[in-house]
Amino acid sequence: MDRIAQLTTRPAGREIAYDPAAAPPSLQVRAAQVLEGNWTGTSTVPSRGLYPHQWSWDSAFIAIGLRHLSPLRAQTELETLLAAQWADGRIPHIVFNPSVPLDAYFPSPDFWRSSTAGRAAGAPRTVQTSGIVQPPVHALAAWLVHLADPGLSRARGFLARAYPRLAAWHGYLLHRRDLGGGGLVSVVHPWEQGMDNSPCWDRPLSRVAPAPARSFRRADLDHGAPEDRPTDLDYGRYVRLAADYRDRGYADGPGDFAVEDPAFNALLAASEYALERIAHELGACGPAREARAERLTAALVERLWDPAAGMFLCRDVRAGELIPERGVSGLVPLLLPGLPGDLAATLVRTLCGPHFGLGGTTRLVPSYDLLGDAFDPHRYWRGPAWFNTNWLLEHGLRLHGERGRADALRKGMLHTAGASGFAEYVDPYTAQACGVPGFGWSAALTLDLLHDRPARGRNGLTAIMEGDR
Repeated sequence: MDRIAQLTTRPAGREIAYDPAAAPPSLQVRAAQVLEGNWTGTSTVPSRGLYPHQWSWDSAFIAIGLRHLSPLRAQTELETLLAAQWADGRIPHIVFNPSVPLDAYFPSPDFWRSSTAGRAAGAPRTVQTSGIVQPPVHALAAWLVHLADPGLSRARGFLARAYPRLAAWHGYLLHRRDLGGGGLVSVVHPWEQGMDNSPCWDRPLSRVAPAPARSFRRADLDHGAPEDRPTDLDYGRYVRLAADYRDRGYADGPGDFAVEDPAFNALLAASEYALERIAHELGACGPAREARAERLTAALVERLWDPAAGMFLCRDVRAGELIPERGVSGLVPLLLPGLPGDLAATLVRTLCGPHFGLGGTTRLVPSYDLLGDAFDPHRYWRGPAWFNTNWLLEHGLRLHGERGRADALRKGMLHTAGASGFAEYVDPYTAQACGVPGFGWSAALTLDLLHDRPARGRNGLTAIMEGDR
């Protein structure tokens, strides 16, 4: 029996977390094949060509889907990432595979110099990483992975080992990254927020002098069309920001770029709910994490809500003002249970209105305002629809009682995943595949949608937000 058959065939007389009979076999098997093809033995790459290392929030989303095929492998996915944590608590956005040639990806380990430039911040000596971070989805992933096979998780001490690392990660963000002083986390590089090329970054990035084009070589253009990728000017600014942060020894503080992002902070609040579940499972005494999640939600409303836009906006910390661009990030707080009802209703109206078009002009939620001057249906994060943000919004709709819209979005995602070959991202109007095919989180989140039965009216992530244990 081959590896895919082993992962997707139900052993006689055994209870397993995933029941393939409930899912269209062809889509399920194809998604499993993507994850098998991207598996390195200890983690899953987003794609073999364009992204040949381990990425932080990619691995969290991948573990959420992988738990339905192999809870052990999902645990290993997260354990590999957490093993690269720095002593100051940060989880780096890339963990480099030493067997991959340096010129296969830029910025490569010799650019980040984590073991030397990051020494004061406690970068690990035995593995090379980047020095920036990505959104904190990891506690959510760890709790969902535990629930896939609690017996295996307890026998391996999975949560007992993960919990102190996750608590330190949240502590780093809350105590080292409140650069605006208002109780929210700031990102210091567009890559940290994960939506790398969003027009929301254009205004604060305009202050950054780009690195000279001759000082770096873009490996991403070997795998993607230039018209779908960030411009050379934007990329030069990304390189400059990263190099300046490295040359400061990865010390956090006010710099040329510091932005409070609604999705990053909403995911931190959601992960605080998950971390409370983990602490309860372990019988651990600690801070009131649900209260912390509620404080983060209140700070989001106070600092980032814009009534005129009908959604949350990013805040430029250095300029002290909201950035007047509508990105999908500003809809992600719909995931939070403590969001005031009138704000949740307004977010749904914005989501389904002319700016994002869900249920009308678009098949999936775009990454940026359809009516914005910078909208481009194919260029990286400047308009295309991504599976991870749509997955988060499907959960947010379901949490706030929008079951019909959530079901329709789920159906659209499943159809698009299969038709696009699990593309990295798609045109929001036509669902035409963009980026690379066989993308890790696209396949993994497809498996998660196949597993969660919408007839129950709720799903794994929704149950966390509603307080189930």
